Amino acid sequence: MQKGKIHSIESMGLVDGPGIRTVLFFQGCKLRCKYCHNPDTWNIQGGKEMEVSQIIKMLKRYQPYYGEKGGITCSGGEPLLQIEFLTELFRACKNEKISTCLDTAGYGNGNFDELLAYTDLVILDIKHYLAEDFNAITGGDDTIPLKFLAALKKKGTPLWIRHVVVPNLTDSKEHIRGLGEYIKTIPNVQKVELLPYHNLGVDKHKVMGFKYPLEDTLPMCKEKTRQLQTMISDIVALETRKD
Repeated sequence: MQKGKIHSIESMGLVDGPGIRTVLFFQGCKLRCKYCHNPDTWNIQGGKEMEVSQIIKMLKRYQPYYGEKGGITCSGGEPLLQIEFLTELFRACKNEKISTCLDTAGYGNGNFDELLAYTDLVILDIKHYLAEDFNAITGGDDTIPLKFLAALKKKGTPLWIRHVVVPNLTDSKEHIRGLGEYIKTIPNVQKVELLPYHNLGVDKHKVMGFKYPLEDTLPMCKEKTRQLQTMISDIVALETRKD
């Protein structure tokens, strides 16, 4: 029986996939995004150790609230760092007819094909579509999420795309145009969401003794984010969620 490290649990999530969902935030992340607001998820040795059976028992209590669309969403941190546990959990969920959603930056390794066999939806956080800028924003290697994306394309898994819009970093029309053209090359995309940058991570970084890279960056203008959302929606030609 696999055991996983779980940072926290949200019992009635409304924004991390369709319907009402139980959201499991996994512990562990190898990326160091400049705008990260959850540095407390970085250390994979942190969090609470849980067994699949414990989680399934909890989900079955909430199952009456899920309706036709709801279910479980595994977020993070980065769930793919615990892919064997995640796969076992999703397999168990499918046995209980619980819808499965993976919220990920694609930054992990393992048997993606087996995992995706039990995954109903993937919410993919695209940090940047250019290798150099991906590295500058995250400190990571963009070939890692590209391997996951290749598996998604092969499987044909339904996708929602998310992207954080940061002032003076990812908020130019040129950038959004390029991102839109990049997304057009990805099949099975059902939704594209631009998320406005906020600075809620500043205090967490200070408490943990980390320097926050964007300490002087103001929150992203919501009106400009809406304009850019309309722009990318037109490029990708999808009906996106309206809040």
